[in-house]
Amino acid sequence: MTTTAQNRRTALYDEHVALGGRMVPFAGFDMPVQYAGILKEHDAVRKRAGLFDLSHMAQFELSGEGVGEWADRLTINNVASMKPWQARYNIFTNEGGGAHDDVLFYRLAERWLLVVNAANAQKMWGLLNERPGSGVTLRNRHGDSTLIAIQGPLAATILAPLLAAPEDRERLQAMRYYTCLQGTVAGASAIIARTGYTGEDGFELFLENADAPSVWRALLTAGKPVGLEPAGLGARDILRLEAGMPLYGHELSEDISPLAAGQAWAVKFSKPEFTGKAALEAQAERDDYDRTAGILLDGRVPAREGYPVYFGEERVGEVKSASLAPALGNKNIATVYVRKDAAQPGAQLGIEIRGTRHAARVVPLPFYKRPK
Repeated sequence: MTTTAQNRRTALYDEHVALGGRMVPFAGFDMPVQYAGILKEHDAVRKRAGLFDLSHMAQFELSGEGVGEWADRLTINNVASMKPWQARYNIFTNEGGGAHDDVLFYRLAERWLLVVNAANAQKMWGLLNERPGSGVTLRNRHGDSTLIAIQGPLAATILAPLLAAPEDRERLQAMRYYTCLQGTVAGASAIIARTGYTGEDGFELFLENADAPSVWRALLTAGKPVGLEPAGLGARDILRLEAGMPLYGHELSEDISPLAAGQAWAVKFSKPEFTGKAALEAQAERDDYDRTAGILLDGRVPAREGYPVYFGEERVGEVKSASLAPALGNKNIATVYVRKDAAQPGAQLGIEIRGTRHAARVVPLPFYKRPK
């Protein structure tokens, strides 16, 4: 087990250690990278279900009449139009159109929950406080509350019997993607959202730290007969890459815009104003920017972040994320950030790996879509 004195521990740290989790420093926390093995955990999520501790993610509570309008001026997607118990993906952008962070907003009955990437927690808390909204109150709960995700085709089957009220069990089964509800899970009050970062069906549970260990154990017990596995950061990264979901610091950054990252669907140019709107409008009009593409590599040699990408004899970009893809028969996949003409589906590229160029082909994202 690798740990350092300055890292924080989530409320589930002892649970991970008891399960044999290999702990690593990640974004200021000691987190499990794997338990029984990354491939076993990946298989569980794709075929049955996996259980993740995501408590390192930063949670900010927003309250007040003006939250929606204030957040609309800072983000590319619509916020004020959200109805209670809706969730929505969004991106905070800088004046140049680059991404401060990609986030999820949850509109609850009388407040909002904003979940930001763990590595960006301090930056995002500072940004929100630098641009205060009239009548908006902010509360930082980073590390003070727990986020558990159960992901996979059997997630609802495992979770539903743990809800206290019969009507909540029915509501859970009927929930639409990117909605949430308030319920009681294994005796603990929880916000239950049908969201996730794996490409599978699943739920994310927001809990008080004191309740987290008992709920974690209840989920493991309920899921054991059908093959649920605890899963770590290693499996989660492969799952999200197969599903074509961006990871901040790779496909998105302060220098990579939502348009370049393939998130143009979230950019609502119809909004009167938002930070970075002019820069993004100009970028969209020029349409000459480098962009993210997915590739399949020939052969068994894997790519790595930062490896050079060639189109013909010209270097046109670099690898951003790469992995073996168990869901695609263990093919090597990657995202690359390349010139526009090199990002077209079918384009033949060369990835330089330890001095040798390996053939790759651009394919549409996502690499994997779950069966309907």
